[in-house]
Amino acid sequence: MDKKHLLKQLQSLRLKLHEIAEARGSLTDPDVLAISEEADQLIVALQYIQRNELTHITIRRDNL
Repeated sequence: MDKKHLLKQLQSLRLKLHEIAEARGSLTDPDVLAISEEADQLIVALQYIQRNELTHITIRRDNL
C-alpha cells in the first residue's frame, strides 16, 4: 500500500474513533477498541514505510 492511501485510511479511522467514543461515552467500548487497534496497525505500517524511506535517503546520500 502506498503512504497516501494509508494516511487517508488513518484519518478516516481517527474521525470514526472520535465519533464512536463520544457516542458511546467510553474509551473502553469494544467497538472503540477495535477501531483503535486497526489504527495502531496502520500507524505501524506507516512507521515501517517512513523508516525505509529514511534508510534509502541515507544510503543514497552516503554514496554521493
